[in-house]
Amino acid sequence: MKKGVLLAALAALLMLAAPAAAGTMLTYSNFFPPTHIQSKLAHEWAKEVEKRSGGEVMVQYFPGGTLTKARQAYDGVVQGISDIGMSALAYSRGRFPVMAAVDLPLGYTSGVGATSVANEVYRHFKPEELSDVKVLYFHAHGPGILFTKGKKVEKLEDLQGLKVRATGNSAKLAAALGATPVAQSMPDAYQSLRKGVVDGGFYPMETNKGWKMAEVVDYCTESYPAAYTTTFFVVMNKAKWDALSDNAKKVLEEVSAEWSVKHGEAWDSSDEEGREYFVEKGGSFIPLSKAEGKRWQDAARPVIDQYIEETTAKGLDGKAIVDFTERSLKSAQ
Repeated sequence: MKKGVLLAALAALLMLAAPAAAGTMLTYSNFFPPTHIQSKLAHEWAKEVEKRSGGEVMVQYFPGGTLTKARQAYDGVVQGISDIGMSALAYSRGRFPVMAAVDLPLGYTSGVGATSVANEVYRHFKPEELSDVKVLYFHAHGPGILFTKGKKVEKLEDLQGLKVRATGNSAKLAAALGATPVAQSMPDAYQSLRKGVVDGGFYPMETNKGWKMAEVVDYCTESYPAAYTTTFFVVMNKAKWDALSDNAKKVLEEVSAEWSVKHGEAWDSSDEEGREYFVEKGGSFIPLSKAEGKRWQDAARPVIDQYIEETTAKGLDGKAIVDFTERSLKSAQ
């Protein structure tokens, strides 16, 4: 009798354990530190996927570049080091020519708008450059503007001789405006500014708090007429995607569509927090007059023209890509 009860109990336990054992465990690599809002949202995405899939899909989350660093995140997904990865397309300069149009200095005003543009450009062009992964979604930060340490930049001429941290198209922007760009991922930027390796950086307002940059810069030049964005990807290993059930795929796509919007909204709310933190740390704002702003905008235009030339040389319709991106931005803002 006791033996029968024990066998029945064991069978019940095995039945309860079966769904978990049959479930899929995915690893998720993200370079944002765990305290950053974009990292918290990624973790919440993972938990929501687990919840809506009823445990069919489980996600082991690795923030802070602990599984793959910012520059290796995309290849890490392709190679199966991680199943899912989040990082910036700009860290692989030249590799994503179509999507690079989103990062051009088009005068962005919000993260919500930039995020909408990034996803619209991908949906419209379905670029071959991303065919080696399953794209889950994109998001993009608010206006990328200039911050400097020790020196005020009130006009274009003040940028001459300054070393400025920038990545991807923002590096081209820095050069077009007269600065010397220094390519660095965000995790390296704080120490470079602190030690004087660079004199400033192009980044969104949120970075002042999210990456504590307000501790190592003094001035913000409100270069909004030439503001750019940076596009962040969330992609998945294709083999792991193909192995999922139809229900699991549906869950991931639904949650991703919702989270893309959440990321854009978070960029804007954290821009406000970054502004407050910058002021709290003693930072000063330098507005540009309308005439000076037009000078910056005109100085940035060759970056856009060069993009058109380079993508056209690669067999892509660079002008059509820029035109669509600009129309999407106009609609989103």
